Amino acid sequence: MTQFIIICVYLSLLLILGVVTSRMFKGTAADYFLASRGIGSFLLLMSLFGTTMTAFALVGSTGESFREGIGVYGMMASWSGIVHSACFFLVGIKLWSFGKRFGYTTQIEFFRDRFESDKLGIVLFPILVGLIVPYLLIGVMAAGVTIERSTGGAFPNIFAGHGVGPAAIPAGAIPFWLGSAGICLVVLIYVFFGGVRGTAWANAFQTIVFIVLGIVTFSVISDKLGGAKAATEMVLKDNPHVMRRTVREDDPLTRYHGDQKVYQKKMTAWESKPEDERGPKPDEVHKPEGISPLHFLSYMFIPLSVGMFPHIFQHWLTAKSAKSFKLSVIAHPLLIMLVWVPCVLIGAWATSAVIEGKPVIPYGFSNPNAVLVKMVSTLTSDGLGGLLTAGILAAIMSSLDSQFLCIGSMFTNDIVAHYAGRDRFTDQQKVLCGRVFVVLIVAGTYALAQLRPGSVFTLGVWCFSGFASLFPLVFAAVYWKRATRAGAYACVLTAAACWWWLFAKSGYGAGAQFLFMGMMPVATIVGASTAALILVSLATKPPSAETVERFFPRRK
Repeated sequence: MTQFIIICVYLSLLLILGVVTSRMFKGTAADYFLASRGIGSFLLLMSLFGTTMTAFALVGSTGESFREGIGVYGMMASWSGIVHSACFFLVGIKLWSFGKRFGYTTQIEFFRDRFESDKLGIVLFPILVGLIVPYLLIGVMAAGVTIERSTGGAFPNIFAGHGVGPAAIPAGAIPFWLGSAGICLVVLIYVFFGGVRGTAWANAFQTIVFIVLGIVTFSVISDKLGGAKAATEMVLKDNPHVMRRTVREDDPLTRYHGDQKVYQKKMTAWESKPEDERGPKPDEVHKPEGISPLHFLSYMFIPLSVGMFPHIFQHWLTAKSAKSFKLSVIAHPLLIMLVWVPCVLIGAWATSAVIEGKPVIPYGFSNPNAVLVKMVSTLTSDGLGGLLTAGILAAIMSSLDSQFLCIGSMFTNDIVAHYAGRDRFTDQQKVLCGRVFVVLIVAGTYALAQLRPGSVFTLGVWCFSGFASLFPLVFAAVYWKRATRAGAYACVLTAAACWWWLFAKSGYGAGAQFLFMGMMPVATIVGASTAALILVSLATKPPSAETVERFFPRRK
């Protein structure tokens, strides 16, 4: 009950902040979608960082570190720190300047002008929205799991427990469907009324919350395990592969063998039942295999996705000036380190942590998305556990809000206003249209989340792979005069076709460690889309002189 109360207090504070910032709303579409292009350095940093640090970074990184070891930090966090800042500097400032000069609100507006093609927007819109939806699912699913795992016993007379074994949900826990609905509703309210300014202030508040609480909780968990040195020594003794990139033949794999024993018991019980009463077959135990050099290096393409996220583009356009980007370029990698290091270490420690002779994460615990919450609920007090749960929810909601809003902006500006005529609608009507579409997207995402399609980390990787495969398009658009309309179509369609083919080949995301030619699928997709863009552009008519002069003016 304590954790539930803390969560409610936090969400109430967030709603109050949303109400306060909504009073700054000027009533125009430019203010609702872009905060009148008046966001300064600090709010821009908080918006960009809060938006990129999703459930994938907190819940997903802990779960993946638990499965594969601390190599996940090198693969994702290290590359992200370098690549994200490079994208902000090389792409973000350029796009901000175009947006300010030509009045763009969405990236599709930019691509239509740059490649002299109205229909390019029709091709891009469903692809971008289709890739954002899994991104939204990551947040909604993680929110539901987090609340369900952290509120056990709060309402034992209302909600029954379910499940068996280590992953069972105790009686009284807020069910997944209700917890995820509550988070969607809170985000919807402050996005609906506050627009991007409300989102920016909420992101600043939530980013500070999850950074501070994450560090505090990490310190408490470390102390409960006897300090960082003792916790790490337990891992080196029982599961040393977790602290390396590779798995050796003589590694004890204590966690794997313990999980395997539980699996064998489940299989024996499952096979002993009549076929019509068996239910789903127990999931096989994942055996650690290490991370090959090619696998590790190919992860560098994943962070390129930040250059094509529609919600990041929207935040770039809100900047007051080019100087507003300076703090984000410098501080973003440092903030990534502050968030990822504690999460990855907690995941690694969770493989071997033992309290009073019992593993903190029981053998047979099959949900990596719940590892962080389980560690917190077991090793901290209810009060601190509630605060960290609020911190996790802060990270989740700081991404959901921007994504919901950007979809509303894209639908309003790229579809409705573009094809019906921009002069046909007043600012109030455009804002209303955006709000209605946001409501529909929130409802649709919530419904899909109830199906629980895969792990947070796997969903995130495929989502980011799709956006990364389109990075050659935006990079060529701002730096290569010779990039043509046909080349843009070839890039987008090749990326979509390759992504879908490899996604299907992986069992539609079922293969959590799916590799293609020993590499992450994103490497192949980016290579194919880049080749298509270059070859087709060189083989087709160059852009008009007017377009080249518009986007690549000669220095006088």
